[in-house]
Amino acid sequence: MLPSSTACLGYQLFANSLNELPICHKVINTINQYSYCMAEQDSEFKLALQNSDVLLPDGIGIVMAAKFLKGKILKRITGADLHEHMLTVLNASGGKCFYFGSSNNTLDKIKQRLKNEFPAVQCQFFSPPYKDVFSDVENEEMIKSINEFKPNVLFVGMTAPKQEKWTNINKDKINAEIICSIGAVFDFYAGTIQRPAKIWMEFGLEWLGRLVKEPRRLYKRYLYYGPIFAYKLIEEKVRGDLLFHNEFKNIN
Repeated sequence: MLPSSTACLGYQLFANSLNELPICHKVINTINQYSYCMAEQDSEFKLALQNSDVLLPDGIGIVMAAKFLKGKILKRITGADLHEHMLTVLNASGGKCFYFGSSNNTLDKIKQRLKNEFPAVQCQFFSPPYKDVFSDVENEEMIKSINEFKPNVLFVGMTAPKQEKWTNINKDKINAEIICSIGAVFDFYAGTIQRPAKIWMEFGLEWLGRLVKEPRRLYKRYLYYGPIFAYKLIEEKVRGDLLFHNEFKNIN
């Protein structure tokens, strides 16, 4: 358990700023209301999230859950925030990062942007086959490519839950100080997918901005799983209140 964490919904959520992010931990994942709901249906995904050394509260729903259930105020930290923080640290030290995921076109755009914004960072890239499961030979080749470069930070961008499962299975084989599963951030940084305007984010409405931009792809994530997540919170709150009431009765 991290000293700067809050237990909520069966997970240990990072409860500090990125400037105080421990450097001794290896796997950093993020969780939002959608990934929480998916993990409730996928035990392997849930285990991967629970095995995170650092689990960032990415999503206003998770931040609200910590407040509603635990009375804890957490700062929302997105995968994009983590990505920028890591690049800033690496740029200051001349460190190395490896981008594993997405298409070659997206990786080329990332490479060009990095040259302008973080010129001191040494980078390597690998676009894996687009398939649900890698063969043993493919997996060995990909891990070998990462390990030969020996990055300080490995960014994994294969979307959830594939990226978290892959990292959880292979983390002990990977020669990287920190592994970050950041999914759509590859496309955000490359500019192949536009994030909503900053005003949406400031009011905790990035989800609405994304829904407006991509309704066909994201409607189920927000309009279907949103109410399911809300129901889970109410259910958890009622369970917690009943448990507290029963314990109080036993004491008295």
